[in-house]
Amino acid sequence: MGKIIAITNQKGGVGKTTTSINLAAGLAYLKKKVLLVDFDPQGNSTQGIGAQREAIKATVYDMVMNGLSAHESTMQIKSPPLHLIPATIDLAGADLEMVEYKVGRENLLKNKLDTIKDQYDYILIDCPPSLGLLNTNALTAADSVIIPVQCEYYALEGLTQLLSTIRLVQKLFNKNLKIEGILLTMFDARTKLSIEVQQEVRKYFKERVYKAYIPRNIKLSEAPSRGLSIFEYDIRSEGAKSYAALAKEVILANDKGVNDE
Repeated sequence: MGKIIAITNQKGGVGKTTTSINLAAGLAYLKKKVLLVDFDPQGNSTQGIGAQREAIKATVYDMVMNGLSAHESTMQIKSPPLHLIPATIDLAGADLEMVEYKVGRENLLKNKLDTIKDQYDYILIDCPPSLGLLNTNALTAADSVIIPVQCEYYALEGLTQLLSTIRLVQKLFNKNLKIEGILLTMFDARTKLSIEVQQEVRKYFKERVYKAYIPRNIKLSEAPSRGLSIFEYDIRSEGAKSYAALAKEVILANDKGVNDE
């Protein structure tokens, strides 16, 4: 049975999509069966992982709102070796359309992903930078959440709001939802601020914070515009080393979790 992980933070620009793409790629290169679900109307994961626009036959919108099956909505990516359910701007209207549903609107994504969950080791959902019904759907479908936190002054601002949303989803729709981990992103060891933010986040969340952290790295910024994960773009970069370390840490934590059960 696979594990569904939502990668979310309603604050934009924290490295959410970068993490979705490169964690998915890192897990795939470690021989895990991975599905990346782009659930952000901007479709940045779809472009950043190298999906060719003309190759997209169906999208996550078609799956959730038009009744297509998860299998029919999935496309294969060769490098990295994973599957993708792509997103286009069509998804932007889904939030408003979901409001029309009287019952079950929070379970639309979950109902689809549950049908293919056992075909993958990991299903990663790149969530939109908002707290609407799309995000609620992602959190309802997920087993756990990875929260990227930028090492900047307002890092913890908004996190309180996200955590209260997670608690509400736990209470109403998904009592088993857990925080998989907090990921520190855009860390710059040269600045006192980055070090202070890291200390503050580790003090607050303790062992929930990954040992691996993502540095501020120009190669990580450039890779998506080429439609490449960091592993194809520059495997020797600090960014690639960091995401490889994160992928190993995620696998280790989940293998330990399975053995502990």
